[in-house]
Amino acid sequence: MKRRVNVIGVGMTKFAKPGSSPEYFEMARDAGLNALKDAGIAYNEVQQAYAGYVYGDSTCGQRAVYELGLTGIPVVNVNNNCSTGSSALYLARQAIEGGLAECVLAIGFEKMERGALGSKFNDRIPPMDQHVQVMMDVQGFNSSPPAAQMFGGAGREYRWQYGTRRETFAKIAAKARVHAANNPYALFNQLLTVEEILASDDVFDPLTRFQCCPPTCGAAAAILCSDEFAARHGIRNAVYIAAQSMTTDFASSFEPRSMIKMIGYDMTKDAARQVYEASGIGPEDIDVVELHDCFTANELLTYEGLGLCPEGGAEQFIWDGDNTYGGKYVTNPSGGLLSKGHPLGATGLAQCTELVWQLRGTADKRQVEGARIALQHNLGLGGACVVTMYRKD
Repeated sequence: MKRRVNVIGVGMTKFAKPGSSPEYFEMARDAGLNALKDAGIAYNEVQQAYAGYVYGDSTCGQRAVYELGLTGIPVVNVNNNCSTGSSALYLARQAIEGGLAECVLAIGFEKMERGALGSKFNDRIPPMDQHVQVMMDVQGFNSSPPAAQMFGGAGREYRWQYGTRRETFAKIAAKARVHAANNPYALFNQLLTVEEILASDDVFDPLTRFQCCPPTCGAAAAILCSDEFAARHGIRNAVYIAAQSMTTDFASSFEPRSMIKMIGYDMTKDAARQVYEASGIGPEDIDVVELHDCFTANELLTYEGLGLCPEGGAEQFIWDGDNTYGGKYVTNPSGGLLSKGHPLGATGLAQCTELVWQLRGTADKRQVEGARIALQHNLGLGGACVVTMYRKD
């Protein structure tokens, strides 16, 4: 029988530009200590740890976790591209739900380099060769960063299909800056207008520089436990995971030749479907959402993939303000990847941290009034998508 999984402690560091952060294990230590303090437990009560990072040598997870203590527990290193943090969360949740452990740490961190993401192993065929082939078949390849070409190409395909204005994509980035202005952990707190966003350097139509998430350094962590563990420690009415799913690519990612399908739209759609069915909660019941806005084009597509609006309805959804305070859903109150930053291994757990704060009512100026149900979406090309539903009754 599946057990309920509670999130009893969360913590994160302030995100930083490459070259200005501490060492990866120092950031991980700070995030982990914050999560332990938040949970009100000692590290020696943690029975397993799942450590997520993308750029780093083998066993960086151990080096990071050892900063919290040397207790001999299993430490599993996780790398699932941009969905690494939530993949660590997924494994930690499974350990609790399946009765393998009572208290587990999920931790993610990244110390990134300046500039666009690139491969570190150039003596072999890259794992995303099938994705690149789709892009080559649809639109070719140019000197822009490959990820921007992929997500920008999906945005361009959407524009051709629905006649979406370039201003619509820019409005997503402007909204992200408004939200991040109230987040002390965010990398970018300065407001930007739609006009300023559109006037920034072109990257790949319809994307401009301020519509692309920046390389970022940072760490985040979560402590998960069973109901029995929570009761023994006097923890009542904790935020819990109502449902969670992970999907990987379907045949539709590569056939037919669609940039929208290639960047994971069907992964998102099916993961959301599984979560809605398992939880008995529909999109109309959600109060707050943290979704994977690596580029404005992906946030727009994800509104539809998660069922927050009908397919083809994202532009109206955005212009009606249904993606922010006062609308149907507050999406990315943290500022999202666009403004909070995107340290790959930490992002999924930073999303978790924000949503736990929201459901506890402790998100300060970002607080979504009366929030009780939250949805998290974290996407990695290559590919994996993790969707998580949180509740606080």
